[in-house]
Amino acid sequence: MPLTADDIDRFEASRPRLEAIAYRLLGSAAEAEDAVQETFLRWQGADVDRIEVHEAWLTKVLTNLCLNHLTSARARRETYVGEWLPEPLLAGDPMLGPADTAEQRESVSYAVLTLMERLSPNERAVYVLREAFDYPHREIAEILDLTEAASQQIFHRAKKHVADGKARTEIDAAAARRIVEEFLAAATSGRTEPLVRLLTEDAVSIGDGGGKIPVRTKAFEGAVAVATFLRGLFKPGEAKRTLLGGLPAVYAWTANGEPAVVAVVDGRVVGIMCVEVTAEGLAAFRNQVNPDKLERATAQWAAVDHGEPLFAM
Repeated sequence: MPLTADDIDRFEASRPRLEAIAYRLLGSAAEAEDAVQETFLRWQGADVDRIEVHEAWLTKVLTNLCLNHLTSARARRETYVGEWLPEPLLAGDPMLGPADTAEQRESVSYAVLTLMERLSPNERAVYVLREAFDYPHREIAEILDLTEAASQQIFHRAKKHVADGKARTEIDAAAARRIVEEFLAAATSGRTEPLVRLLTEDAVSIGDGGGKIPVRTKAFEGAVAVATFLRGLFKPGEAKRTLLGGLPAVYAWTANGEPAVVAVVDGRVVGIMCVEVTAEGLAAFRNQVNPDKLERATAQWAAVDHGEPLFAM
């Protein structure tokens, strides 16, 4: 039986929530959109009149599609060139989902999305559904075909794995901009020492070029090594301009709720650096330069008033 207009409206009302769940599960906006579209196709082929709780049915279908995708994605990432990092989303992107509580904001932070790569697919699903969307364990158990006790155990284990990562400090957009401006002033000062003072002793810098933009395959570790790398990264040079197709303009912004540096060439986002802030200092720099993972950010960038850049490289 074809879907009625009401059936389609019901799905479209659920789409933002489904996309936000899928993005947290997959770490990719493009793959999240595909998973939601596949969920719609399943909805289209179902006997909708016999579904008692539509939201629960849609969430179960979507989550299981994402779990299947995560299992195959792990195999694909074994052949991925260099480090794999999630696709960053700029402030205001609706796929970031709910941000009313500290748990919801943290669950979509770039730091936590990266940490969630340590989790098994089931751990990731339970963590996202419980922490970010406040699903009761009874419903999570039904979605994942688990017992309620198993859901609780998996959640506690997943939360511990994520908590074992460096604890971040929650900051607002204005503070994020100040942090990025101070960081960029140090990074472009021509000296390493001012930058080292902003970093934690065990700071790291990781880049994802996807084999399309050359980046170091191994992370830089330690304040001095990271500061030296970052000083060179923000030094103007003809090679950078040639590689990126023009003169990058650099902005202080927010991505996934964290301070971020956004590099733009002729309206095209060519790099997003997410900065992890802790009470001890700047702890991690996760640099996304894979052009495939910046297409959505470019579209979002065109839709906002981003003002003047801080400087051009």
